[in-house]
Amino acid sequence: MENKKGISESKALQWIEEQSKPFVKLMSYYRCAMMEIETKFNVLNEEFSLEHDRNPINGIKTRLKRVPSIVDKLGRIGLPVTIESVENGLNDVAGVRVICSFITDVYTLAESLLSQDDITLIDRKDYIKSPKPNGYRSLHLIVSIPIFLAHEKREMKVEVQLRTIAMDFWASLEHQMRYKKTAQFTAEMEKELSDCAMESALLDVRMDALRKSVLEGGEK
Repeated sequence: MENKKGISESKALQWIEEQSKPFVKLMSYYRCAMMEIETKFNVLNEEFSLEHDRNPINGIKTRLKRVPSIVDKLGRIGLPVTIESVENGLNDVAGVRVICSFITDVYTLAESLLSQDDITLIDRKDYIKSPKPNGYRSLHLIVSIPIFLAHEKREMKVEVQLRTIAMDFWASLEHQMRYKKTAQFTAEMEKELSDCAMESALLDVRMDALRKSVLEGGEK
């Protein structure tokens, strides 16, 4: 059986069996890094709630890349299938997605995270200001964070995605429809999804403006 990108599950399983202990250990490190990032955002959310009487974070999701996806990506970028390639060549093995209420919250939380002295920014891609051609919007950060083990400290990379509720709603449904195996994705569907993305973006802007008006009205 093969996944949608052509990497057989048997090949992936063979690799993980050969690298079982090192791979399991590396994955545990990535889980620790995700927990560290998630905790940081929960603390920021709590602090924001105390200062502004509302929570900027609607939800936090974490995920580890599956073995077939790891093997497939290593092959696509021309790296050997080794533990070293996973750790040094891939930036998105560990992922944390932060769902925010408003666009301003996305940037506020991102800057608050990056201002912390144990966070190192590796890469930043702003798909909110410059959406992908299909309409996808999100702020992507690749960061490095230390995890403290019993006898060592390790720097681990985590991909952080920050987006609004509207951005997440569109992205989730777009993914479901685009990769549905029993249906053909047509040019008309592509355009319709792009139009929906534009409407979603306008909704975010209007809601952000309305929030600011409410705040300004409360200060009078």
